[in-house]
Amino acid sequence: MKNVIDPFISLSYWPSAGGFGSNTNILETNIINPSVVLSVLIYFGKGVCASYNLLSLSNLLDNRKEKILNTIRNSEELCKGAIDQLEKARARLREVEMIGDKIRVNGDSQVEREKGDLINAASENLEQFEDPKNETVYSEQQRAIDQIRQQVSRQALRRTIGTLNSRFKIELHLRTINQNIGLFRTMMNTPD
Repeated sequence: MKNVIDPFISLSYWPSAGGFGSNTNILETNIINPSVVLSVLIYFGKGVCASYNLLSLSNLLDNRKEKILNTIRNSEELCKGAIDQLEKARARLREVEMIGDKIRVNGDSQVEREKGDLINAASENLEQFEDPKNETVYSEQQRAIDQIRQQVSRQALRRTIGTLNSRFKIELHLRTINQNIGLFRTMMNTPD
């Protein structure tokens, strides 16, 4: 074992003549040696690590790409379904609007019919009230005419009696009165 360590120990005793050498003393080493070692490892290990990372990164990106494409496909299918439902809803809305318009038109025509029926019924009721009214007016007119006839005939009788009293004798007067009373009674008994 001593033979293996001797070359390293002997190197430490050789003076540095401006050549390359390694310092085996851990406490005396500077930062350059570890940085050189790390640089060499990174440079030569890059291809090994990069190929492994590229495969895993490629797989990761492919998986992510598939997920995104699946999400886009699902979104497009949902969009198509939503568009179909929207079209169905619009068609249903048009049907409901047409039914509403029909109901509105039928309601308006029904209102017009009922309005006409109500006006006709009111006209018939008015005519029914007019008939008794006309009959009442006619009977009042007849009654007024009868009263006027009676008054005219009474006045005529009075004047006639007055004229007879002044011109005739009492017998003639009584006979004329009796005759006129008889005429008057027959006139009252006969209908018009």
